[in-house]
Amino acid sequence: MDVAKAVEQIFDGATIALTGSGGGLLEADAVLAALEQRFLATGHPRDLTIVHALGIGDGKGSGLGRFAHQGMVRRVIGGHWSWSPAMQQLAKEEAFEAYSLPAGAISTLLREIGAGRPGLITHVGLRTFVDPRVEGGKLNARATEDLVELVELDGREYLRYKPFKVDFAIVRGSSADAHGNVTLRREPVDLDTYAVALAAHNSGGRVIAQVKACMPEGESVPARLVRIPGVLVDAVVEAPSQVQCTVADYDPVLSGETRDTQCAVAPEVPTGIRYLIAARAARELGEGCSANFGFGIPGGIPGILAQQGRLGTFWGSVEQGIHNGEMLDGPMFGTARNAHAILSGVDQFDFYSGGGIDVTFLGMGEMDGEGNINVSKLGPTVVGPGGFIDITQGARKIVFCGAFEAKGLEVEQHGERVTITRPGSVPKLVQRVQQITFSGAQARIAGQEVLYVTERAVFRLERDGVRLIEVTPGIDIERDVIARMGFRPLVDAALLARRGALSQERAA
Repeated sequence: MDVAKAVEQIFDGATIALTGSGGGLLEADAVLAALEQRFLATGHPRDLTIVHALGIGDGKGSGLGRFAHQGMVRRVIGGHWSWSPAMQQLAKEEAFEAYSLPAGAISTLLREIGAGRPGLITHVGLRTFVDPRVEGGKLNARATEDLVELVELDGREYLRYKPFKVDFAIVRGSSADAHGNVTLRREPVDLDTYAVALAAHNSGGRVIAQVKACMPEGESVPARLVRIPGVLVDAVVEAPSQVQCTVADYDPVLSGETRDTQCAVAPEVPTGIRYLIAARAARELGEGCSANFGFGIPGGIPGILAQQGRLGTFWGSVEQGIHNGEMLDGPMFGTARNAHAILSGVDQFDFYSGGGIDVTFLGMGEMDGEGNINVSKLGPTVVGPGGFIDITQGARKIVFCGAFEAKGLEVEQHGERVTITRPGSVPKLVQRVQQITFSGAQARIAGQEVLYVTERAVFRLERDGVRLIEVTPGIDIERDVIARMGFRPLVDAALLARRGALSQERAA
């Protein structure tokens, strides 16, 4: 179907489910661009509801940014917002109802909608900003409807993410045959493509699939390679300019079709503050562990492990469905060269929420005295949790990695000693985090092991609070750590003894 004709089907007030991830992964941008052009030319469709699990776009207007126009959307339910600054700004301006839910909860909810079940019932999100006792996932004043409710089953608390009707799914694949069967054989990830299509079809809606090429009459997608069967597909749009991702028109090593062990590229070793934090965090990874690495500072840990000759001693995975391989960082986070396995995002989140990870390494925006972490709302800017909540509430051990302060922090390292040459102007260890993306209280209930690693100090979550357990050599406990925190931590007895000894030395 011609792309303009395909988007003409979309009516005012429709609910559209999207799939995709940063770096152009599974981004059906030819369809989204045509939809944007139609709105700019005619003012329709307007008052849309957009649902997406992961961030979609290049930060310059593609993906979710195609909907960032006054009047085009009435509601956005997003797992991650950072790839569309324009949409983030409209959320600040109360231009629409803004909600954020865990990425895995959104993907899995779409599967449940497609299966006709009464929403998603899960522990994921308890006591975080998604919990209706906290914020209910509402990001601005215009968001007033309760999308999540607290329920109790067999004496235990759960959250129920409520189902809704999906009118349209916009998905992407590599190619389609004359039967409408779509394959993702040349894509680096599968994400929640099938769940998104299923939710629309079984809601009585329609599925628009963008592909790079339609196969000639008489040829068909091999049955084992069909990801979306033609029974779910209502329109196939051919987009010859479609590229695999932002770094490659097509690389079969990224899509897992071939292996290239001759040109293996070692992960980049981080430098500066990122090195200090990643190197200390890497000590928490035991041999044979199932591990997850988040975006940002934790993305530097594989470089440390490579430097130490420890690659291959653990099983790594990321939320986009990738297992092992040479994980890519930056805008291509969520992909890997020579991956061992590529699962659907829904299957991956089931693995995470059910406790499949021994240890996860994740970023740290803000931290408070209750052990809470905020990464989902920084100042007035909506970021969203992505898979952060799904991962942290299923992992047995969590290692948060972040600089002690932000904006201007500079340090020098001399051997094992670290000196703060310029403190940061924005504190990150605060009295109360702005938004609870990770709940210290829930972690205590679940009996999880939790560490907080910075360039100058390490903290541990305990029953009675957050305890300072390590201070980097060269750092003054009182001046460089405690005095620059928004709360006073518990302090390990060995550190107290060390501080007393240093005080006596100075006095002498």
